[in-house]
Amino acid sequence: MADVDPQLRLLRRQYLQLFEPDFLAWPHPQLLRRSDAQAWLFKHLFDEGRNPRLPPERYQLRVLRPLISRIEKSIQDPDEDEISDELMGRIGALMTHGVPSEFETMKERAYVTFTCLPEGGMNANQDGDDGGAEEEPTITLLERRNLISGSRTTGHRTWEAALHLGSYLLTHPGRDLIKGKSILELGAGTGFLAILCAKHLGARHVTTTDGDESVVDYLKENLALNGIGDEKLVTAKPLWWGEESRGTWIEQECSSDPYDVVIGADITYDKVAIVALVQTLRHLFQMRPSLLVIIAGVVRNAETFQAFWDECAQSSFAVEEITFTAKPMREQNALFYAAAVPIRILSITLTSQNTTENI
Repeated sequence: MADVDPQLRLLRRQYLQLFEPDFLAWPHPQLLRRSDAQAWLFKHLFDEGRNPRLPPERYQLRVLRPLISRIEKSIQDPDEDEISDELMGRIGALMTHGVPSEFETMKERAYVTFTCLPEGGMNANQDGDDGGAEEEPTITLLERRNLISGSRTTGHRTWEAALHLGSYLLTHPGRDLIKGKSILELGAGTGFLAILCAKHLGARHVTTTDGDESVVDYLKENLALNGIGDEKLVTAKPLWWGEESRGTWIEQECSSDPYDVVIGADITYDKVAIVALVQTLRHLFQMRPSLLVIIAGVVRNAETFQAFWDECAQSSFAVEEITFTAKPMREQNALFYAAAVPIRILSITLTSQNTTENI
C-alpha cells in the first residue's frame, strides 16, 4: 500500500500499546475487506518474523478473533472478497498450539510500544513500501500490565500521568522545556519519560531515578531496549527521597552538568512520601536555585494532591498549573490513556524572593 489508511495506523498504534480489544478503533468494513489492507495488518500486527516485539500471544488472539469476525461480516461477494490466508494461518497456529492462560500471562512481562507523535503528527511524505509504519517515533518497554495503581510495585508499568506529561512534552512548548537541557527524573518506573526525553525530545543528558533498586535494574533494561544504554546520554540510579543530597553522587552530577529541569509523574499519590519528595526538591533547589520542576499527577484523591501543593507552598515554592487538557480517548491518535479522572501538571520554581539560605 503506497498510502496507508490512517485507520490502519491508528489500530496498529493501539494494538502495540496493548489497548483493551473491546475499545479498539476498528477500521471501516470497506477497508477491512480489501486484500492489501489485510496484508498490511498481518505484516505489522501479527508477523513474528518482521516484528520481534509483538504483544503476548493471548492478547494477539483476543484481537485476531474480532478482527476476523469483522472481516467476515464485511464481505459482500464471496467470489471476489476473502479473508487473508496469513491472518487465518496465524489464528489457527495460536489456537492449535495453545496460548498461556490469563494467570500465566499476568505474571510475565510484555512488550508495550508507545507511539510518540509530535504535535501536528508525522510528515505526510513518508517513504517506503509499507507507508513508513516503522518510521513513526516509538518507545518499546517491557512491562507488567496487571499492577494496581497505588501498590508497592507500580514501577513496572507506565501510568496515565506519565503518558499525559509525555503528550504535553511532545507539544511545541513542552519540547522547548527539554531540548538541549539536562534532565533529572524522579520516580521513573519503566523509564517512559526518560526515554522520551533522550530519544525523541533532544535532551542533552537525562539522569533517571527510582527508589526501588529492582525497578532501576528493569529501567536499565528498557534503556538498552531503546538503544540508549550509553551513560553519556542517560544514567539510571537509585534515589531515596528525603535523604541529604550533599556529598552524594547527585551533588557531584549537579556540579559537573547542572540539572535544568526535574520531571516526575504519578509520584504524589502517597501522603507519607510527599513529605520526603518535597524535602528532596528543597535539596535540589539549594544546589540549583534556577531549577524548573514539572510534576504530573492523576487526581485520584483531591486531598492527597492538595497536600503536595500545600507542602510546596510551606517550602516557599512557586507552584503554577500548566494548562493542558487530555483529549477524550476516542480522539487520541497516539499515547492512549484514560482521561476520565483529572490529570494535572504543575510547574514548580523558587519564589523570586527566595535565596538558598532560607529554603
